[in-house]
Amino acid sequence: MSTLDITNLHVSIETDKGPINILKGVTLSLDQNATHAIMGPNGSGKSTLAYTIAGHPRYVVTEGAITLDGEDVLAMSPDERAKAGLFLAMQYPVEIPGVTVTNFLRTAKTAIDGVAPALRDWVKELNGAMAELKMEPGFAQRNVNEGFSGGEKKRHEIMQLELLRPKFAVLDETDSGLDVDALKIVGAGVNRAKASTGLGVLLITHYTRILKYIKPDYVHVMVDGVVAESGGPELATKLEDEGYDRYQTATAAQ
Repeated sequence: MSTLDITNLHVSIETDKGPINILKGVTLSLDQNATHAIMGPNGSGKSTLAYTIAGHPRYVVTEGAITLDGEDVLAMSPDERAKAGLFLAMQYPVEIPGVTVTNFLRTAKTAIDGVAPALRDWVKELNGAMAELKMEPGFAQRNVNEGFSGGEKKRHEIMQLELLRPKFAVLDETDSGLDVDALKIVGAGVNRAKASTGLGVLLITHYTRILKYIKPDYVHVMVDGVVAESGGPELATKLEDEGYDRYQTATAAQ
């Protein structure tokens, strides 16, 4: 079983006014086949954590470590992190004009596995994934995310997750902009991936509604760049009732 460890992680970004510290000592340990939900108010550092794990160059690690099965993730390029088994579902997936969904996915699969999948098997697997996610057959010939609705973009992210079979998936506000039906479909896709591969999930969200479909084993509250509290699924219910005011008040008083 693989383990993703985040230890005392400090991250900053450069601005016109100099560096701004965003993460101020985050420590988390994730095992495969477990789902961790990260919740917190806007600006608390949730997305910064996601993009730092993925290797976005804007985010500068000033202290701490991220390791995957003991290997130094911070020493890896973004593509090396993907090959090692890390996956990021972005809050705002980018468009790639001129590249079809099927070519994009087969190229990614080839890069990760080191060998191109047999075409007949690949087409069957791709069509099966689209059917599970209730996508039209012609979807595979469209350009990546070009003209996609919000729900189509998120379902495409989950299709990548199912086909590429990573060890750990970071889902950055995957529920953003989804209606109830799309939320159920996306949640079912994540659950299928977890059941078939033992996927470990780091789920970043503001709201508890997605947790009805992707059940967390652990819930962490992030406020002002630190993990302010951790607990079981009951913590999400408490947050729904009480909000984040008590954490923000405590932070302001420090």
